[in-house]
Amino acid sequence: MIDPMRLEPVAARAWCAAEEAALGGWRLHASAGFSGRINSCWPLGAPDRPAEAAIDAVEAWYAARGLTPTFKLVEAAAEPADLASRLQARGYASRTETLAMAGPLAGVADPAVRLDDAPGAAFRAVFADPDFGVAADAAERLAALERVPAPRAFALLEVAGAPAAIGVCAVEAEWAGVFTMRTAPAFRRQGLARRVFGALCAFAQQAGATRGYLQVEADNAAAVALYRGAGFEEAYRYHYWSPAS
Repeated sequence: MIDPMRLEPVAARAWCAAEEAALGGWRLHASAGFSGRINSCWPLGAPDRPAEAAIDAVEAWYAARGLTPTFKLVEAAAEPADLASRLQARGYASRTETLAMAGPLAGVADPAVRLDDAPGAAFRAVFADPDFGVAADAAERLAALERVPAPRAFALLEVAGAPAAIGVCAVEAEWAGVFTMRTAPAFRRQGLARRVFGALCAFAQQAGATRGYLQVEADNAAAVALYRGAGFEEAYRYHYWSPAS
């Protein structure tokens, strides 16, 4: 079993928000409002004030930045334990069920997968493909990628000279986070993501990590199958809670 209160801070340091603050054990993250993990409050411990006052403070903090107040609640691990019911009473609703998966690193270096210390032009071309979202969303996430701490690797796999698949790895002690796995629409269903994932795991092993983690939306069956095939299993789940529209 993996304690989310140990892994969640590691994940937060790998995918950093533009701005952060704290209310005791509650961690507030804000960027441009797209990526849930860097635009939400993570209640990783008890807040420094009564729960209702803490929720008020979170709402005010996000309102001051023009953002929707959002909470990232790990199942059976939120502080306080009744936080979900408190949010529901305020008109919040849950969305985007997400799996945190973890497993042993068993990657193999692939000479066709290029590993760089920064996202180059070809990497950015895949990342910013309109198929993955609007330009402002891509800009926020690219800015977050620049903040990924070392040791890190930006993987790129090209097919016939065209950028086709990408991924990112960030290592902290025994843990390696893998994220931003994307394959350009024209190159899907060719096993490219598996090769990128394996190359990133091999990099992580060389950097001293022994275990990997990642986050994937629960309804992304293809991605979940890929990671399970690599030996990763569900560690825990979380949902985002925000005011119902």
